[in-house]
Amino acid sequence: MTASGGERLDRFMARANAAYYARRDPFADFATAPEISQMFGEILGAWVAVTWQGMGRPDPFLLVEAGPGRGTLMADMQRLLARVAPDCHAAAAIHLVETSPRLRAVQAGALDGRGVRPVAWHDRIEDVPDGPTILLANEFLDALPIRQFVRTAEGWDERFVQGMAFVTRPASDLPPGAPLDRPLPRGEVLEVCADALGVARTIAARLRRAPGVALFVDYGYDGALWGDTLQALRDREPAWPLADPGQADLTAHVDFACFAAAARAAGADIHGSVTQGALLTGLGLFVRAEQLARGRPPVEAHAIRDAAQRLAAPDRMGRLFKALVVASPGLPPPPGFAPASHQGAMP
Repeated sequence: MTASGGERLDRFMARANAAYYARRDPFADFATAPEISQMFGEILGAWVAVTWQGMGRPDPFLLVEAGPGRGTLMADMQRLLARVAPDCHAAAAIHLVETSPRLRAVQAGALDGRGVRPVAWHDRIEDVPDGPTILLANEFLDALPIRQFVRTAEGWDERFVQGMAFVTRPASDLPPGAPLDRPLPRGEVLEVCADALGVARTIAARLRRAPGVALFVDYGYDGALWGDTLQALRDREPAWPLADPGQADLTAHVDFACFAAAARAAGADIHGSVTQGALLTGLGLFVRAEQLARGRPPVEAHAIRDAAQRLAAPDRMGRLFKALVVASPGLPPPPGFAPASHQGAMP
C-alpha cells in the first residue's frame, strides 16, 4: 500500500516518546538493570575505577551518563566508588544527559548526599564540555527514533504512520550510514536509527579530542541482520505501538554493528560487542551476589541470586542485551572486553 500522506515513523516515534517521558513514570512500565539490583551499578562502578586508571587517572574527569532514568545507576556507582576508589570518586565531575525536568528532579534526589561535585545536566551529549571522559549509556539507544525501509523489487519503500496503521511510499531519502547492502529478501524490513549513528559519530569525535571511553549497554543485535523490532510497553504489557501516542514506551532493538561501524569510521576504537551476561559475569557479578547473600535470610538470599540470574542468564537479559565500548585510539581495552579490533574491520 502506498501512502499519499502520513507521518514518517521516526518523527512519530520522537513525538510519542517525548510526550511519554514528559507525562508518565516509565518505571511503571518496565524495569531496567539498575532497578533490578544494586549489583549492576556496583559492578559498573568498579569498571569505571579500573577504566579511569587505564586512562592515566585524570583529575578531574567527566563521568557522564546518557539517559540516567531515576539516577539509580549513578547513585550506586558513586556509593561503590566512595568506598573502594575514593581518588576516582573525588576526581569525577558528574554530567547527566536528560531532557525531562521531572526526571532531572528525581535524579537530583537520588544523588543528594553522595559527596559528589554539583551535578550538571544537559539536553544533548553534544552539550557536555570537552575533557577526559567516561560515559555510560544503559538502555539509551533503544529509545531513539528509527526509520523502517521495506525491500522491494525496485529498491526501497519507507513506512509511514497513518492513524493506527503503517502505510508505505517509495523511499526518497536514504539516511547516510544505512546498511543498504544487507541481503534482505523482498518484503523484509531494515531499521535505521539516524540519531544513534549521530551519537556514534559525536562520541568518536569527542574521544579523538580528549581521552575517554564510552560504554553502551542495550538490547539488540550485532551482525548483518534485519526485521521489524519496534515495540511498545504500557503498564508492563505489550501494546500496539501506533495506538495512543505518548501513553506507551516505544523502543527498537539496537543495531550494534551499524553503530560500531559509524564510530569506527569517525576514528574511534571499538571493543565488543559482548553479551551483558558475559560482561557482568567476567566482572564478578555472581561473586558479588554470593557476598551479598551470605548470612541473609533464605528469602532475601534467593532474591539476590535471582536478580543476578535475571541480569546475566542467557534466557533472561544475559544474551539479548549487548555491551559495546567506543574508546579513544590507543587506550588499553577496558575490563570485560578483548583487545580492540583492527581499524577498518567489521565489528
